[in-house]
Amino acid sequence: MARNAKDHPGELAADDPIRLLGIRETPLSLDEVFKAVGDDAAGGTALFVGTVRDHDGGADVDALAYSSHPSAEAELRRVAEKVVAEFPVRALAAVHRVGDLAVGDLAVVVAVSCAHRAEAFAACRKLIDDLKHEVPIWKHQTFSDGRQEWVGAC
Repeated sequence: MARNAKDHPGELAADDPIRLLGIRETPLSLDEVFKAVGDDAAGGTALFVGTVRDHDGGADVDALAYSSHPSAEAELRRVAEKVVAEFPVRALAAVHRVGDLAVGDLAVVVAVSCAHRAEAFAACRKLIDDLKHEVPIWKHQTFSDGRQEWVGAC
């Protein structure tokens, strides 16, 4: 018997289109996310990868760290459930990294599979946009000139 995934955000029910969710301190895997959304009935899969870039707002970035609120994984599930309710999603996955990251590291990977490509693109865009706006994850940047900046923090 499957446990109620809503009561246990890290554990997903077998019949749930939300196949993989996580806030992790370890490096992210494109293969893991892509495999998680594999579905024989899906004709389209959209994958978005967010990487740490070497600049922001015209300034060189030397260091970057992500942190999250304890509710972040539950909020990520809420965002994923909204996407599943709005689009004909066959499978969905989303993982975000926290901790210290280097330029080029994967910060976030999301993927959605649907019967058709247009639906997959739209659902994937909604997923990443809502994740960035609604899940309590904050970025702390250190610039080469010594300035520091928090992004997404209230």
